[in-house]
Amino acid sequence: MCVFWRFIGTAAFLFILVGALTAQLPSTPNTLKLDPKAESPKAAIADIAWLAGAWRGEGLGGVCEEIWSPPLAGSMMGMFRLVKADKLAFTEFMTIAEENGSLLLKIRHFDPQFKGWEEKDQFVKFPLVKMGTNEAYFNGLTIRKNSDGGLRIYLAMKRKGEVKEEEFVFRPSAAK
Repeated sequence: MCVFWRFIGTAAFLFILVGALTAQLPSTPNTLKLDPKAESPKAAIADIAWLAGAWRGEGLGGVCEEIWSPPLAGSMMGMFRLVKADKLAFTEFMTIAEENGSLLLKIRHFDPQFKGWEEKDQFVKFPLVKMGTNEAYFNGLTIRKNSDGGLRIYLAMKRKGEVKEEEFVFRPSAAK
């Protein structure tokens, strides 16, 4: 009887392990996507406090700036802008907030005239897939702080029916 229960315990452990691993499906080389049947992992806004600050770099064929506030009231707010050929291409307003015991990244896009891309009450949401030390994997978007103090963001973007990865490389920037 002891062998039977050991087998059941091992089977249960493997079932839980496989369930945890399949909650994280690869999307692109540096991003993950959340299995539709899975829940986001437990996390708090303090787990991503390392993102706070001003960042400047390259991505999407232009100069990018991203600014994140320190955590306050279970959330962080951020702003992004892309400049191409010395012209504003678009901006984003973002929040990362604690929701249902995890983190949810929400983004709204705006054209240079501040007209929203999404409908009035809509936004793009990225649920948390996995949290690591100095890295956060949201659904199709990874934010990673490098050991040199820089920041890399990887975004899975669908273009012409194909998913491609876009990389943003940032360095700390003094906001003026």
